[in-house]
Formats: sequence, C-alpha cells, structure tokens
Amino acid sequence: MQFRINGQTYTAEVDVRTSLLDLAREHLGLTGSKKGCDHGQCGACTMLVNGRRINSCLTLAVMHQDDEITTIEGLGAPGALNPMQAAFVKHDGFQCGYCTPGQICSAMGMLDEIAKDWPSHVTADLDSVEFTDAEIQERMSGNLCRCSAYPNIVEAIREAAESQRLAEAAE
Repeated sequence: MQFRINGQTYTAEVDVRTSLLDLAREHLGLTGSKKGCDHGQCGACTMLVNGRRINSCLTLAVMHQDDEITTIEGLGAPGALNPMQAAFVKHDGFQCGYCTPGQICSAMGMLDEIAKDWPSHVTADLDSVEFTDAEIQERMSGNLCRCSAYPNIVEAIREAAESQRLAEAAE
C-alpha cells in the first residue's frame, strides 16, 4: 500500500486492520502523534487528512491510501516552526507535552473550519462564524490535556490565528 504523508510517499505492507495511527508510529517511524486512549476520546492522535482533523486511532490506514495526510512532523521542524507550534511554545501551551501534537493538529484543522464558516455547537450566527473563546473551547473539546494547560492553549491558538490573518492580509 502507498500513503502520502507530510508530502512524502511511503510504501508499507500492513494488515488491513491497522489504524492510521499505528501505521504512522509502528511502521513508518512517525512517532509525533501519540496513542492516548485508543478510543477516540482524548485527541492525542489527531492528524490532518485532506486538511480535516481526524482521530487517527479510529480510522483504518487502508482507507487513506489516496489522501494527503499531515502529522505533527509535517507542520514544522526545529528552527522552522509552524506559527501554531511557535505560539504553543511562546504561550507555554503544554506541560508534559504528550497531548501537544494532537492539540496543534486539531487547532490547525479548527482554524480551517472557522475560515470556511463551518458552524459549531456554540455558533450564534450560522451564516458567519466569529472567532471567540467559546468557539475555540468548543472546537477543541475533543482534545484533552491532563496537565490543564487550557488557558495557554487558547492564547496560543488566538495568536496563531492572528498571525495567519495578518499573513493572508499581506498577500
């Protein structure tokens, strides 16, 4: 089977029951995404598939052979951090760091959802999504942080969103 992950093509022969998370971690050595609960409840395994965030522990790798998959490793690198990664560092949006890769991937997907005006449970005006703390909290509710760095995570997301807005305005 072939997979497109972080802009690279990988070939792997895995059991058809292998999750996308296990493919990345156990077969391809992409260990940034974490296995937290293995039930889709904690978000530590969040990856982006065709730009949309998913819990990679709940999906089979075989289902994503033709998709563009992005893990935390595909967002940035030491010395060249993605703005979201840099904001997490600046605002101390992590403590133990275990949930951080999933938090960052989820935040990237969340910003895209808001940009596309996709409403959430707390969206007041279904025609225009506002970027509020309530939206951030609702949309990130599937990503748990056992260290309780939530206020810092929200601040990091706010800063990264502002950086993204300014970059788009400059284009």
